[in-house]
Amino acid sequence: MRDFDLNLVRTFVLLYETRSVTATAEAMHVTQPTVSYGLQKLRRRFADELFRRTGAGLAPTTTARALYAPLHSALSEIEAAVSGVRLFDPATARAAFTVCLSDLGEVALLPRVMAALPRHAPGATLTVRHLDVAQVTDQLGRGEIDAFIATPPLGSPRVARIPLFSEGYVAVAARDHPRLRGHAVDLAGLGAERHITVSGPAGHDGPRRALEAHGLLHRVALDVTRFAGLPYLVQDSELIAMAPRLVARMFAADHRVRLLELPFDIEPAQVSVYARHAHARTPAQHWLVDFLRNTLVDAVAD
Repeated sequence: MRDFDLNLVRTFVLLYETRSVTATAEAMHVTQPTVSYGLQKLRRRFADELFRRTGAGLAPTTTARALYAPLHSALSEIEAAVSGVRLFDPATARAAFTVCLSDLGEVALLPRVMAALPRHAPGATLTVRHLDVAQVTDQLGRGEIDAFIATPPLGSPRVARIPLFSEGYVAVAARDHPRLRGHAVDLAGLGAERHITVSGPAGHDGPRRALEAHGLLHRVALDVTRFAGLPYLVQDSELIAMAPRLVARMFAADHRVRLLELPFDIEPAQVSVYARHAHARTPAQHWLVDFLRNTLVDAVAD
């Protein structure tokens, strides 16, 4: 173990999480040959190839998969112990962050973030990219983004999940809908109307599953990929939709729509910040994750 230092542990863990020599080198601020040399030492130490090259990047072997959890845990504890000396002062730093958000995130969460950012980090700027759940883990691993906010619970060992809040769903109907009155709708009322559903990578598939469970999928007249257009589609028609409560309240405040309680329960949407594991974050990224969590954790309660 004389030549097995902490940098080898960090090299292995980052290779596992990024699946890329290039991204690992960038994260460690070293050259690619340095990472390749470290990988050779790891292979000799464990008498295993550890990672095989594929068209999608490096694929871990069985041995690498067995090593990841204990080495990741050890590295995280060491990083936590020394994190106090890694400083980022948001009051004076000039930093540029890139995050991925869905259309719901841009509508319901981004205004809160931008209202708070100048107070906490006046020299920080933010770039927002569209959230593509199929690509975002790789983007994070390659260092293209600093964090993303998503609803689908992603169980990838390559990212850390920081829960923010969970929220239920309500029906959204035109304010002057000719049949739907009061503050709630029953199952028969839902069955009599035509529906809009939202499908796609945003992860809010609970409403469509609920319609299917109650034999109402045949009542879907329109299926779209984004929530942002729902209030415009609903306010001038007799169509109804189901949306997360937070954004639905914003729709009702700015458009001619109103909200109705549903006659059944839908599994709440779990909204989380995702980032690199703590040992792989820069001091600025550590601050960003804490800032997003503190700013958004009570969003539903507001």
